[in-house]
Amino acid sequence: MNFTIPNWLIILGGIGQIFTALIYPYIRHQVFDWYNDVKKLKPLNQEIAKTYGRYIQGLNFSFGLIAILLTDDLKNQTALAVAITALIAAYWVGKVATQIAYYPMYDIPKKLHFKIGSYCMNILFVLFAVVYTLLLIYNLIGYYNL
Repeated sequence: MNFTIPNWLIILGGIGQIFTALIYPYIRHQVFDWYNDVKKLKPLNQEIAKTYGRYIQGLNFSFGLIAILLTDDLKNQTALAVAITALIAAYWVGKVATQIAYYPMYDIPKKLHFKIGSYCMNILFVLFAVVYTLLLIYNLIGYYNL
């Protein structure tokens, strides 16, 4: 099986991941009213929730930078490329699975721009999952000479 993943697709994914990191605070505040919900928690739980929110934002931004700055390294079929693409693929596949399994139970505000934004974000998440899963497969094929 011989295929390649174009650099522009990896870079596009990186730009999208940075976008998700930058838009994340707006979504939490405007769409989910997250800050008011967090205020209802005990102080320690508030800090834990805020910390996990920052982790998510930081990972999305970091994965985007890696994709943009280290595009060729992500597909050089080394053990490290396998490990990194496996990590990022698992992250985004898990995100998509969570979206499908849990998020439809919740109401997103009915405003049109929130509804359109929801579809666009889900398309981005699927794009990230597909790109990194393909990168992982590509790296595995090359690393193990399959």
